[in-house]
Amino acid sequence: MKARRNESSKKPRCGGAVAAWLLVPLLVLVVLKTGYLPQLTRHLECAGIGQQQQRLPEIANLQAADGTPKTTGSVAEAPLSAASSDKIAGDGADAIKDVKDGKNVLAMNGEIDGSSRSSDVAAPRSSKLSCDFSSRHTDVCAMEGDVRVHGKSATVHVVAASKESYWPENGTVTFRPFTRKYEESSTMQMVREVTIRTDDTAPPSCTVTHDVPAVVFSTGPDRGNIFHGLADLIIPLYITAREYDGRVQLLATGYQRQWISHYRHLIDALSVYPVIDFDADEAVRCFPSVHVGMKTHGELRIDPALSRKGYTMMDFRDFLLSAYSLKRGWTTPVSRSSGQRPRLVMVLRRHSREITNEAEAIAAATEIGFEVVAAGPELVGDTDRFAEVVNSCDVLVGVHGAGLTNMVFLPHNGTEVQIIPWGELKFIAFQEYGRPLADMGLRYLEYEATAEETTLKDVYAKDHAVFTDPLSIHKQGFDKVWSIFLGQNVTLDIGRFKGVMQQIYESVTIT
Repeated sequence: MKARRNESSKKPRCGGAVAAWLLVPLLVLVVLKTGYLPQLTRHLECAGIGQQQQRLPEIANLQAADGTPKTTGSVAEAPLSAASSDKIAGDGADAIKDVKDGKNVLAMNGEIDGSSRSSDVAAPRSSKLSCDFSSRHTDVCAMEGDVRVHGKSATVHVVAASKESYWPENGTVTFRPFTRKYEESSTMQMVREVTIRTDDTAPPSCTVTHDVPAVVFSTGPDRGNIFHGLADLIIPLYITAREYDGRVQLLATGYQRQWISHYRHLIDALSVYPVIDFDADEAVRCFPSVHVGMKTHGELRIDPALSRKGYTMMDFRDFLLSAYSLKRGWTTPVSRSSGQRPRLVMVLRRHSREITNEAEAIAAATEIGFEVVAAGPELVGDTDRFAEVVNSCDVLVGVHGAGLTNMVFLPHNGTEVQIIPWGELKFIAFQEYGRPLADMGLRYLEYEATAEETTLKDVYAKDHAVFTDPLSIHKQGFDKVWSIFLGQNVTLDIGRFKGVMQQIYESVTIT
């Protein structure tokens, strides 16, 4: 912020006094037209005339682009509607970075940042609350008007709610703002409840007033892999917060510093303000609008018909590529006569669903004509680094599991090959890592292991239900499926595998 000049050091220039008095009608006209009352006292003394002449263009510019007057000093700016938020900051992560670079954004854990102003009370206004509890994945409430958030008590106060609002029984509604609602007895028990109150006759006074919307969400339990990181959090946050083009404050209950750091590029692209640790925040923060909970359309999916802005998974992938500064937007066929090789990255698991003959598989793909990148857990776990590796490739290959989620970093028209272990897992595998790919602009191929390619044959007899009736194992519950079918390793039939690799090679190259 630029320091104010010391006007007292200027010499009086009384010669312009007459001109200054002529400007008074213009100032009155600005006040009448915009409703703006300057907060800084202007003394029509000789010493202040030059400064007043310089301030006139600034006063004229205090009218917002959408016609909403702004205020200065300790008073919050007018609330941003969804429509007016479209005019802010531009489009894409690069525009958000520009906004961030231009603001003095401070670390925020109960501190004031660029989105807030100190204030004792919020301006009284009619508020509205609406909630949606119909999804099997998540509950969401949206409110606008005079909304006051106290993180320490996990309470959101909707002051002076209108008659059109949703009115919960006893004036309160409580739920857990995470996206695995259907895991009510397990995952959701580790998520803190947030209470929304509409019955307040004496709501707490604002200690910080923000001029941007807010999203309150939970980071949930730490699953430690990219599938849950994207499916449970990043994509729902994108659906919920992206429309504000960075001008939104995120407040996280169950704040996990490691998770915030791991996905910092995406978090920074969604909001120009640091995430607030909701549980530790003692301030009463007042916002023009608040979302509690995140919208979701299913795992690794965005339905444009359900998105307020019509977002798609292609849009989300463009957002990812921009946030990570990845260079390749699209794959281009490689000429076989050029001497160049298409690149293939093979995700290599450890402890379960390993490819026991991975060296032979890599050699087979190389023999077909690919440049193969072998990616073990250390590389795959470093998302910043691995995103660049995947984006440099045309094909990603791996056994069913979270590592396949990195296909989101492939350039458009890239190809994923999912190796499906034995045990009637095709439906499950396709739902998680096959079905979403068409909406992402990616191609999908699968390799289903036979009973001869599983290490389960070294554990169970050929007449065991594992081989004769795998679905009977499924009926015993997911724990059985997990321990048996998702705990196996795979020994590829190299001849079969080479046939699949040949098919893919021909699809990504030209003569």
